[in-house]
Amino acid sequence: AIEDFINQGFDAIVMIAVSPEGFDRVIRLADRENVVLVPFDNVLDTDAVMQVNEDQLAMGRQWAEFVLKELAAKGKTSGKILEVRGLAGNSVDRDRSIGIHEVFDGSGGTWEIIQVVGNWDDGTAQKVVADALAVHGNTFDAVITQGGSTGTVQALLDAGHPMVPVGGEAENGFRKLVAEHSDEGLVGLSIGQSPGLVAISIKAAIAAL
Repeated sequence: AIEDFINQGFDAIVMIAVSPEGFDRVIRLADRENVVLVPFDNVLDTDAVMQVNEDQLAMGRQWAEFVLKELAAKGKTSGKILEVRGLAGNSVDRDRSIGIHEVFDGSGGTWEIIQVVGNWDDGTAQKVVADALAVHGNTFDAVITQGGSTGTVQALLDAGHPMVPVGGEAENGFRKLVAEHSDEGLVGLSIGQSPGLVAISIKAAIAAL
């Protein structure tokens, strides 16, 4: 599709990449045709183009640090964590997960991390979390969900899982559930990508023309 846009004569292309690799030929074509490429959000593993993103590693670390702080307040230095990942093969999913594991690995505690793939989608996340609860029972000490956070928490509620710390995305439904069930012990950290990323990307593309 990007090759087609270049051949159609577009001067700049702002894009979200489903994979961080495999764009070398497109980058060479854009360079030859003097077309500006600006990947944003889900970016590429290259320094050959200008890119706009937030620090995904830092986001993963913040979730893990929040969960560990909440667990430490309860005297827990070991336990089982459910990690609900995003879209497989994507740079955002990869980097957030790396950040999460860096913090847990360096915490000095003993943590078992169970991973499921929720694709950043409420319905998918709700199903895979329900499946994980069916296999492992109500045994998780905390949950970190990259997206589909509303579905993740709904699965916990449906299963009658004890309220645990949940690190999740900047999703309104997730925030409402945390507020609604805070008296039952549900605490959450809700952070995510700024909608302003696309505006910044477009401005960057225009400035580069």
